[in-house]
Amino acid sequence: MQNFFLDIITVMQSQLWFYLLTIGLVSLCVGSFLNVVIYRIPEMMKREWHSECRILLADELKQNEQPKSKAEVFNLIKPNSTCPKCKTAIKPWQNIPIISWLLLKGRCASCDNPISVRYPIVEMLTALLSLAVAATFGATDLALVYIFITWVLVALTFIDIDHMLLPDQLTLPLVWLALIASVLGITHITPSDAIIGAACGYLSLWSVYWLFKLVTGKEGMGYGDFKLLAVFGALLGWQSLLTIILLSSVVGAIIGIALLSIQGKDKATPIPFGPYLAIAGWVTLLWGEQIQSIYFNTLGY
Repeated sequence: MQNFFLDIITVMQSQLWFYLLTIGLVSLCVGSFLNVVIYRIPEMMKREWHSECRILLADELKQNEQPKSKAEVFNLIKPNSTCPKCKTAIKPWQNIPIISWLLLKGRCASCDNPISVRYPIVEMLTALLSLAVAATFGATDLALVYIFITWVLVALTFIDIDHMLLPDQLTLPLVWLALIASVLGITHITPSDAIIGAACGYLSLWSVYWLFKLVTGKEGMGYGDFKLLAVFGALLGWQSLLTIILLSSVVGAIIGIALLSIQGKDKATPIPFGPYLAIAGWVTLLWGEQIQSIYFNTLGY
């Protein structure tokens, strides 16, 4: 079995088409699972908060005690995926990334309820971003780390869009992954630069948050944004933080203003910053050196 895997790795390293095909197919399947993650993690957190509230309010609940029902198992594995309208279980052949959605013409096979086009979009986006990383870094350990981080960034982006939330269950493991990758020599960042990058990434936005709150009395961003920038600081070093912050601000300004104009919302409408931070960090991950070179050449350095 070990020789089999070694042969597969050898083929991937020598045959680019096989490597990219494998990454593309695996990423499509992962994208399908990310749709589950995007929906269920916020729901799991919500249920956990409700459970904690019931414990805190136990005395009050006892006064109006009702028959206890067995708690439903709800995680990333159980229950099986069902149609949100008719609750019919989704069969395996109806879960093939992109193809199933096209064959079903974007509707439930049982009740004809529309299936959001976002499901195949997430699957396709996950595959395309993963292929971009694979093509850039080749069949290497670094590419695998970056591809995994790309998958998590896709989930974080859509969760933040839906709920203005960047769950610790996703951000904190990425920080440790980036630090461990640095210690193992997988990334090109020294452990000291990775640690400093994580600290500076977190503290920079933390400082902006508190300065903004002291001046305006409002919260300009969430703690999840601090942790996400800490991920990129640990992954790319403290030297890349300024590029990521500037790029995310530009991306956020352009997309944010466009969305507000299209949707006709007030400028005071809260906008999640996590997606722009994820986009900027991912772009810097692939083309950070080129961006910095263009920037300094423009300034005449």
